Amino acid sequence: MDFDLSDDQQALADLAGSILGDLSDAERVGKVESTGDRFDRKLWEALADAGLVGVTIPGEYGGLGLGIVELCLVLEQQGRRVAPIPLLATTALGASAVVRYGTADQRRRWLPGVADGSLVLTGAWTDPAGGGYPLFPAGEAEGAHWRVSGTKVGIPAAGVADALLLPVAVDGEHRVAVVATDAPGLAVTLHETTNRELHGTLDLDGVVVRADDLLDGDGDEIGGFVLDLARVGTCALVLGCCEEAVTLTAAHVSEREQFGRPLSTNQGVALRAADAYIDTDCIRVTLQQAAWRLDEGLDVSTAVPVAKWWAAEAGQRVVLATQHLHGGTGADVSHPIHRYFLWVSQLADTLGGAGTHLARLGTVIAAGG
Repeated sequence: MDFDLSDDQQALADLAGSILGDLSDAERVGKVESTGDRFDRKLWEALADAGLVGVTIPGEYGGLGLGIVELCLVLEQQGRRVAPIPLLATTALGASAVVRYGTADQRRRWLPGVADGSLVLTGAWTDPAGGGYPLFPAGEAEGAHWRVSGTKVGIPAAGVADALLLPVAVDGEHRVAVVATDAPGLAVTLHETTNRELHGTLDLDGVVVRADDLLDGDGDEIGGFVLDLARVGTCALVLGCCEEAVTLTAAHVSEREQFGRPLSTNQGVALRAADAYIDTDCIRVTLQQAAWRLDEGLDVSTAVPVAKWWAAEAGQRVVLATQHLHGGTGADVSHPIHRYFLWVSQLADTLGGAGTHLARLGTVIAAGG
């Protein structure tokens, strides 16, 4: 594959970087982190106006109609600014399945609002163990609908989402439903995560799921696609975090002096910074490979776990090294470097950590994949 970006892709990345750089500096992020829902709506509106929230939404519904590689370019820029917006939740955990498996009515109902920024989506896919995702059991059919009950923890953007995707067991089949978050019987309890986002515990008590809420297609196929995409999306966020952490660190060790010379002239400092740079590049190329294969409809049974392993394993090495190389400044929560450590620490274990994906890779290899 060609790892160089096309002119259009570079322009997209530059646009995202410009908007995020202007509207999501460290001071702004700190202010949003102290608000009730931790959601920078001004930034979200600006990204939507530029078409970046709807980057993968087809043009007929108001989006740009681009692919997963382009989505990852935008997520990478979000990671560089650790911007508190539900972009991964809306695009990967929610809208991606509606684009690919939604009925015509479902697409018309949900996708234009995603593209213009007026609707936030998410999905109840997360599993603390990082393996599969438990299904919500549906009761006996009541005409053309079912009642669903159950609990799921760790749902991103649950407090600000307008709708979410639910994996459900309906009449012995695995299906996926799109349910509005204001549905009777649906309650969300919010809790703060490592990177100061608010995730939710979802409690369903007899929530009605209608036949026209169900996406077309087998739930296992839908879930597999969504989780692969979301894992690649987390890798893009990790990449952006690591890139900016390395940039900040290079500036710090070049400007900070001890014993009359810059820190960067010490061999141990230079080597550790170089290792962080190399790790970041490894995250980049494995992410690009996985995103490209997803876009092309190729097998990703090894590409996704390889990318996620690098993001989890190398990503944590990078942010630990960059924070350490900041010395005492790295422990100062008024300095932006600490946020990259918090974000990568959380993203490393999101949808499965390094060990989980190494085991997945081993299973594929053992099976002759």
